[in-house]
Amino acid sequence: MKLYGIPNCSSVKKARAWLTDHAHDTPFHDFRKQGVDAAWLRKVVAQTGWQALLNTRGTTWRKLTDAEQAAVTDETSAIALMLAQPSVIKRPVLERNGSYHLGFTEEHYQALFGE
Repeated sequence: MKLYGIPNCSSVKKARAWLTDHAHDTPFHDFRKQGVDAAWLRKVVAQTGWQALLNTRGTTWRKLTDAEQAAVTDETSAIALMLAQPSVIKRPVLERNGSYHLGFTEEHYQALFGE
């Protein structure tokens, strides 16, 4: 099990706190410090779809020009953007038992962990 994201993201903070509070010692991968591996990103996209993984509600996406946003039309262009600007990846990404789970809600984590 591993949690991926950016430490100052509010959703990541909530997920990390929930995992700690429920005694799940989970390694953390910081996209900004450790980067994003292309092979890992392709695995996540294959399972979740690039549209779900691309965070179009965040500040980084909104700061892109209209042309940059319009250029993201398929999996290849979305992955290229996520590799160049990891903060456009939906956070957190929880990798557990070979599955990837995007975002955080307490209800989802409770169901996921059977709590």
